[in-house]
Amino acid sequence: MPWTHYVSYFFGGVFLTNAVPHFVSGVMGKPFQSPFAKPRGEGLSSSTINVLWGFLNAVIAYVLIYRSGDFELRSSDDAIALGLGVLLFGVLTARLFGRFNGGNSPGNT
Repeated sequence: MPWTHYVSYFFGGVFLTNAVPHFVSGVMGKPFQSPFAKPRGEGLSSSTINVLWGFLNAVIAYVLIYRSGDFELRSSDDAIALGLGVLLFGVLTARLFGRFNGGNSPGNT
């Protein structure tokens, strides 16, 4: 399999991870940081914007994972590429957004 498929699966994991907090916050009716807020990425966007942004991220993840190659969850290589995208972006966003939502307070690192 071409290496580009693994890159696509990695970024599919990134977009999948990004979809979750936006969509969940939106359907809960809560505002959340988004690229459309002021200041960008720090301010809060409405729940509707977050549902739409989360859904778009899920669609992009679907395209990157299932339409760019022959993703097979039972393939260790495919699952590792996807999982690394999920894990690395998850840790990155936990650190970045934790400062706004109390996740980086002492004792929570």
